[in-house]
Amino acid sequence: MARILSILVGLFFTVALAWSFGVGFYTWATEPAAKTAEHEFHLHPKELHLASDGIFGKFDKQQLQRGFQIYKEVCSACHSLSHVAFRDLEQLGYSEGQVKAIAAGFQVPGTDPTTGEANMRPGQATDYFPKPFANDIAARAANNNAIPPDLSLITKARHEGPAYVYSLITGYQAQPAELLKEFPDAKTPDGLHFNPYFANLNLAMAPPLTSDGQVEYGPGNPKPTVDQMGKDVAAFLVWTAEPKLEKRNQTGLAVVLFLIFATVLGYMSYRNIWAGKKH
Repeated sequence: MARILSILVGLFFTVALAWSFGVGFYTWATEPAAKTAEHEFHLHPKELHLASDGIFGKFDKQQLQRGFQIYKEVCSACHSLSHVAFRDLEQLGYSEGQVKAIAAGFQVPGTDPTTGEANMRPGQATDYFPKPFANDIAARAANNNAIPPDLSLITKARHEGPAYVYSLITGYQAQPAELLKEFPDAKTPDGLHFNPYFANLNLAMAPPLTSDGQVEYGPGNPKPTVDQMGKDVAAFLVWTAEPKLEKRNQTGLAVVLFLIFATVLGYMSYRNIWAGKKH
């Protein structure tokens, strides 16, 4: 009796599940999803080509230095870079003395050697980039209740990361009249900023790059337009997310060449040893 009852219960749940699936599929097939402002006006990231792209990609150190300059002068006020140490900047072509000078320009948490109390001290080459806010509460209070993300791995954490970063920071614009006409309730709230490359179209971060020449590049560099600065900081964040990219590419290429050579050698050995033998 118990066995029959368990079979009936299982059959009931199976039929109920199949019925729910059938109803859901029929609704999906016959009733199109309601249009939303996010679906209609969200844009795919703009095309971006960097020297580090592809299996033969290499970092453009001059561009990385420009990108770091933008991070230091613009982005570091809100965004942390907690997985990068100051000494890592030597990989960008900075000398040991320059790295020490850069580190000393930041205040990092420390301890008073005489009292043991926490204090702030100038950074050293072995320190990591400090957080701009003491805690999440302070970060929210300064950024319209939003916590600025750490940028160390941002190009790995977002789909099409480099292009996404470049498009986002150069994509601020006035809200289109067509959007407001079609979706009157989708007006950007006060304190937020319209950006079609952001998932919900509105974000708390104000435009970080506001005008050409906002950051002054040194001699021998291209003109610091908003578009150029966006590309440079995106390239720098590719490096922070994967500083060993060049070595990985070189290792991968060597492995592929070895496997091709081993495959050819194996085939030739097979032909030489087994050519006259029946299988």
